Amino acid sequence: MRIHKEGIKSIIVVFVFLGVLLALIFAFSWKNVWVFLVFGLLAAYLIFQVFVFFRIPNRNILFTDNGVIAPADGKIVMIEEVMVNEFLQEKRWQVSIFMNIFNVHVNWYPCGGTITYYKYHPGEKMVAWHPKSSEKNEHTTLFIDQGKHMVGVRQVAGLIARRVVCKAKTGKQVLQGSELGIIKFGSRLDILLPLDAEIKVEKGQRVWGCETLLAMLPIAAAGSFDLNT
Repeated sequence: MRIHKEGIKSIIVVFVFLGVLLALIFAFSWKNVWVFLVFGLLAAYLIFQVFVFFRIPNRNILFTDNGVIAPADGKIVMIEEVMVNEFLQEKRWQVSIFMNIFNVHVNWYPCGGTITYYKYHPGEKMVAWHPKSSEKNEHTTLFIDQGKHMVGVRQVAGLIARRVVCKAKTGKQVLQGSELGIIKFGSRLDILLPLDAEIKVEKGQRVWGCETLLAMLPIAAAGSFDLNT
C-alpha cells in the first residue's frame, strides 16, 4: 500500500493546520489537560483518515476478457436504463457507485481497450448521490473501445469533492485494472453499459475496485461498431 501523489499536498495542509490549532489550544488551555487530549486525539484521527482516504491498496485484479470490473470501492446506488447524449446517442445501463469519505478514492479502468472519447466538464457541487449530479456536477466522461463494445465511465465530484483527476486521453491504450485517476472526497462513478450486458450486482451492494465483477458483455456484439458511420 502507498499514498497517492495527489494526496501529499492535502496531507501536508491538514497536518500543518491541525498542528497550529493544537499549539493554540495548548497555549490557551494548557492547564486543562483533558481539552488538549481530546483535541489531540481528534486531530490524530483526522490525519489518519486523510491517509486512509488517499491510500492506494494492493488489489488482486479480476482479469476477464468480456467482464467489466468495479472501477472503485463503494456502494451501488443506481442501476437504471438511461439515455446517453454524449459521444453516443443511445440508451444504456447506468451502474453508479457512491464513494463515501471512508472509501479508497483511487479509480481503475473497468476494462481494457482504447479510449475513443474523453472530456472534462466543470460544474456544480451537488451531493454525489443526487440523480442530476452526473450531468450538473464537475465530472469527466470517457468511453473505452473494448474491442466489441463501448464501455463508458464518468467520474463525478460530490458536495465535498473539489477536484477530479483523470489520466485518460483520447487514443490511449489502457489495461483492465490500471489506474484511471482519483476524486478527492465524497463522490461517485457511473459505468455506462450496453443494454444487452448481464449485470452482476444489485442496488445497495458493496463493491471493491478491481475485484468485484459488475457485468458481463456479450461475446458477440449485436452489430459492428463503426465510428465513421
